[in-house]
Amino acid sequence: MHVHAAPPSPGASRTQSVLRFSLVATLAYVVVTFVAGLRAHSLALLSEAGHNASDFLALLLSFVAVYFQTRPADPSRTFGYQRAGVLAAFVNAGTLILISIWIGIEAVHRLSAPVVVQPKLMMIVAAAGVLMNGVIAILLWGVARDVNLRSAFLHMAGDTLSTAAVIAGGAGILLTGQNWIDPVLSLVIAALILWSSYGIVRETLNILLEGAPRGVALGTIRDGMQEVEGVLNVHDLHVWSLGSHSRALACHVTIADIPPSESACILVKLNHVLKEHFQISHTTIQFEHVDCVELEGCVVPMEELARGQSESHHGHAH
Repeated sequence: MHVHAAPPSPGASRTQSVLRFSLVATLAYVVVTFVAGLRAHSLALLSEAGHNASDFLALLLSFVAVYFQTRPADPSRTFGYQRAGVLAAFVNAGTLILISIWIGIEAVHRLSAPVVVQPKLMMIVAAAGVLMNGVIAILLWGVARDVNLRSAFLHMAGDTLSTAAVIAGGAGILLTGQNWIDPVLSLVIAALILWSSYGIVRETLNILLEGAPRGVALGTIRDGMQEVEGVLNVHDLHVWSLGSHSRALACHVTIADIPPSESACILVKLNHVLKEHFQISHTTIQFEHVDCVELEGCVVPMEELARGQSESHHGHAH
């Protein structure tokens, strides 16, 4: 069996530069927003500080994941570190969900016990946040090619929208004097965070649990493989994601009792179908030429099972 690790992305250095700039800018804004939130007594600004603190963690995790994804496979990590970015995205989305719950609880508390806020300071700090988050979101959009960077982009895009909402909330308080606008705005921000996190959690959890990739139907893959001339049957079919853009397949294929040179042609055709039609380039295909049963994870020909032998006559190709 041969293992092929994904080659380092040619844009990895540019991605790391974008993430490095984003980290510095986000950390500076977290400090400013937190101090301003305390002075303005604004839960919305403190929520933004917490949200941006999670963004800093998200960006840091993404930065580390990008570094690990460029490392080659080794005897201990035979698939390389393709799932480093997936794991980072899962942690990022999980922290966002926790923060949104905290914001929601604090907002409900403030609705019952309103606090006077300083809307002008809210609006000034939020305006700076819209500019910073918007620039970072645009930069991340240009390099967001996998679920890891897409989760970081969603963090920053969500921040841009929620910070713009803080400006609107500050204007509302300034015009009406109604301080309940601040906690209500915080609830809206919390809902936005939950919405942006749900899809990332679902996708990354599916990859980590080795579920079938999104949009992949095993029946369709099996039918496509069985249309290849010489293939009698496809069974014990498994398809999973190594990373957000890398799929793997393992299966057993029943063929006639033919010479290895002929079976090699069938293997080439099968891999062509899988790569061109299903974007699956890492395959492990085991050929068999008799009816088999599965015994303790190993496929054993029925005729040999009846004789009580421990070895099976089947070919293995990759």
